[in-house]
Amino acid sequence: MANIKEKSGEYGTKLHVAMFPWLAFGHLVPHLQLSMLMVQKGHTVSFISTPRNIDRLLPRLPENLSSALNFVKLPFAGHNKLPEDAESTTDVPLDLVPYLKIAFDGLQVPLTEFLESSKPDWLLQDFAPYWLPPIASRLGIKNGYFSALNCSFLGILKPPGFEEYRTSPEAFLTQPKWVPFQTPVPFRLYEIQPMFEDIMLEHTEENIPDMDRLAGVIDGCDIIVVRSCTEYEAEWFRLIKDLHRKPVIPVGVLPPKPEEKFKDTDAWLSTKKWLDSRKTNSVVYISFGSEVKPSQTELNAIALGLELSRLPFFWVLRTRRGPWDTEPLELPEGFEERTAERGIVWRGWVEQLRTLNHDSIGLVLTHCGWSTMIEAVRFAKPMVMLGFVLDQGFNARVAEEKKVGHMIPRDETTGFFTKEDVSKSLRLVMEGEEGKVYRENVKDMKGVFGDMDTQDRYVDSFLDYLFAHR
Repeated sequence: MANIKEKSGEYGTKLHVAMFPWLAFGHLVPHLQLSMLMVQKGHTVSFISTPRNIDRLLPRLPENLSSALNFVKLPFAGHNKLPEDAESTTDVPLDLVPYLKIAFDGLQVPLTEFLESSKPDWLLQDFAPYWLPPIASRLGIKNGYFSALNCSFLGILKPPGFEEYRTSPEAFLTQPKWVPFQTPVPFRLYEIQPMFEDIMLEHTEENIPDMDRLAGVIDGCDIIVVRSCTEYEAEWFRLIKDLHRKPVIPVGVLPPKPEEKFKDTDAWLSTKKWLDSRKTNSVVYISFGSEVKPSQTELNAIALGLELSRLPFFWVLRTRRGPWDTEPLELPEGFEERTAERGIVWRGWVEQLRTLNHDSIGLVLTHCGWSTMIEAVRFAKPMVMLGFVLDQGFNARVAEEKKVGHMIPRDETTGFFTKEDVSKSLRLVMEGEEGKVYRENVKDMKGVFGDMDTQDRYVDSFLDYLFAHR
């Protein structure tokens, strides 16, 4: 385990912040982005995770920052129901994620030992370690909950005082009682049913439901820090502060900086060569992140709809969740051969930032994870949206309300959609007259998400707060 000298006067106005994200790349990466910004401003950051996750994050770092962060690799014992090298949600099918949470809870002892020896000024943690705030308090370390999700999604989860409310999936289909303003927040039945047990109920005798984990973290933290900005959701920041009666601090959307220098890997050079051969704003970029696995029926509709649209495409495809996923997806027979002249199916890791920033990308077909949405808007790419789990459908409805993305029409009960729905949506946003509003509005929203001075001021204000209240 890495070590840091105990805090002393030699640090002056500099902070030592410990970061402890949940074991999912949609959480690890935002924690890493905030860590990099703090290090660039001269502060010391200890980024704490498991060995394999840290090793997988290192290629995402700009060359000048790979040695500036203090990476703390905690020994990870795993679980007897997990594959030997499974250390993140991307390594396992959904039914094994509860055991990953149990294994994550096993990090309590080595993490406590690190905190005792390093004495950071602040600890920023994720939703999962409900057991951590009391430890930080006992050690005299201020701690905050850092949400990689946006403020509005936090606002639709049950706040204190509503324990007997929303005890069935159907209760999520209407406006929450505690939200005083009209929003597109109600879930669709196909969205809430598959995740209801994940967030509300225990899967095993050992595991703790996600809502109980989050409640323990928020109840015990000193501040709530959110990866968002008031220009996008000011009313939700006010609501979260009123509901939890704690400081709620926007840290900005942590937009990517395309000017940062990354190594030119063979994968990127190959990607760039293909993108360079395409016309400006002509290519559909397709990615459903590291967590989402559509059903085979959904994958068929996506692929055949893409083929029907006749648009050029670059598809980053994951067909399974880790080596223990026994039901890998398959593209429709002959799809790659029929579309070879205008599209690429990419099955490895891709440099999403540099790909999205390429002039040939005209729109993004996305699952609407918050990170991907930020990156799409940052580079002024309108979205065609197909949410699958957790916050994704909600994120999509907010984006559609703001006219920066178009949702593929779906049956509100089953979630069913057709290849024609996919094709029509893609062509509408890419080149249709009706889609012009999305193409124009995303340019305006880029003025918020891509305003690096404004977003940087959010980080500065956040650090000023940490320093004043350490």
